Amino acid sequence: MSGTFEARLAELGVTLPEAPAPAANYVPWVRVGDILYVSGQISQNMNGLITGKVGADLSVAEGAAAARACGISLLAQVRYACEGDLDRLQRVVKLTGFVNSVPEFADQPKVINGCSDFLVDALGDAGRHARSAVSAAALPLNVAVEIEGVFQIR
Repeated sequence: MSGTFEARLAELGVTLPEAPAPAANYVPWVRVGDILYVSGQISQNMNGLITGKVGADLSVAEGAAAARACGISLLAQVRYACEGDLDRLQRVVKLTGFVNSVPEFADQPKVINGCSDFLVDALGDAGRHARSAVSAAALPLNVAVEIEGVFQIR
C-alpha cells in the first residue's frame, strides 16, 4: 500500500526494507491500544551492520548516518505493524537512542539527530518527538547506534 508517507519517502530516495527480524528472544514490536512500542533497531543498511565506536572509529557525521539507518528500520517495523499502511502512523512519540562511543564522547545528541532529522523530513510534524540520547560502552554486535521508539498509530 502506498500513501502520503511512502510518497514522501520516495521523494527522499528512501525505500523501506522488510522489517528486520528480532535477533533474540523478543518481539520486534508490541501494540497497546493506539501505542506501538518498537524494539531497539540496530544500525544496518544494505551493506550490512554499521559498526564501531563513535569518537574513535566513526565521526559524528558517520554516527548520524548510522542513526538515520536505525530510523529507516524503525519505520519499516511501524509499517509492518500497521499491515503495510504506513499512513496509519499518527506520530512519533518518543525515541531512545544509544550511541556506542568512547568515554569522553559528549555529542550523542548530534548522532541521534540523524534519526530525528530523518523522521521529521519523512513525516513532517508527525515525526516530531520527545527523545533521549545516551552513550553506551558497547552495543550488540559492535553496532554504532541502537534506537527504540514509541509511536501512536490508528
